[in-house]
Amino acid sequence: MNMVSEKELSALNDLLSEEELLIKKFKMLAEHSDDMEIKNKFQEISNKHQAHFNNLYEQLR
Repeated sequence: MNMVSEKELSALNDLLSEEELLIKKFKMLAEHSDDMEIKNKFQEISNKHQAHFNNLYEQLR
């Protein structure tokens, strides 16, 4: 892996934090939804943000 500058590392950390928050929010919304279509959509969105988080995290390896 190429060396990551302190600024890039900070930006990655910020993005990881944002993605983590979005994952939690959409999981919570899915858990509290009574409508299955909406519940599934929130879970799908949460999964997409989890994939974004995983991709960003891989940049640190």
